[in-house]
Amino acid sequence: MTIVVTDNCQGCRFTECVTVCPVAAFRLGESMLYIDPAVCIDCSACVPKCPVNAIFDEFDLPEDKREWVEINARESLLKPPIAIQHAPLPGAEQRRAELGF
Repeated sequence: MTIVVTDNCQGCRFTECVTVCPVAAFRLGESMLYIDPAVCIDCSACVPKCPVNAIFDEFDLPEDKREWVEINARESLLKPPIAIQHAPLPGAEQRRAELGF
């Protein structure tokens, strides 16, 4: 099992989650973050840090989000690691409001 970033991260890219990751498993995409399943140790520390409920333990992943397991695995091979907090994307607060968080 691993931790998975889902589509709620798209357009936001809040990065509070990366600050608690003990192994630097996060990868920085243009519009969202991904988690490298080969690096993730399943500690779940990042899950409650996400302000838009985009991060799930694979075991708790809703059925309609299952595709994100493969997306994270694929994209994490192509993206650089991120281990420090960055500013969210422009419009992230509006996107968060649209998502109801």
